Amino acid sequence: MGDVTIKAIPNGPYRANGPFKIIDPQGNEIAIEEGRAVSLCRCGNSANKPFCDGSHKKTGFQSQCIADALPPLAPPPTA
Repeated sequence: MGDVTIKAIPNGPYRANGPFKIIDPQGNEIAIEEGRAVSLCRCGNSANKPFCDGSHKKTGFQSQCIADALPPLAPPPTA
C-alpha cells in the first residue's frame, strides 16, 4: 500500500493522492484507490463537497498554506 499525500494548492483545493477513504457524517465511505488523486474543497463553495468543483475560481478564494508545526492537541470534549 502506498503513501497518502495531501498538497494544498495555492488559492485552490487540497489535492490528495490515495489510497485512503473519506467518511461522510452519516458514516458512508468513499474509498479512493491507490494511484487515484482527488481535489478536496477548501473554499466551502463546492456543490459537490467534499470534492472541489472549481468554485474557488469564481468566488476569488485566496489562501496560501505554508508548512508549519502541528498545533498542540485539544483536550477531549467533556460531557
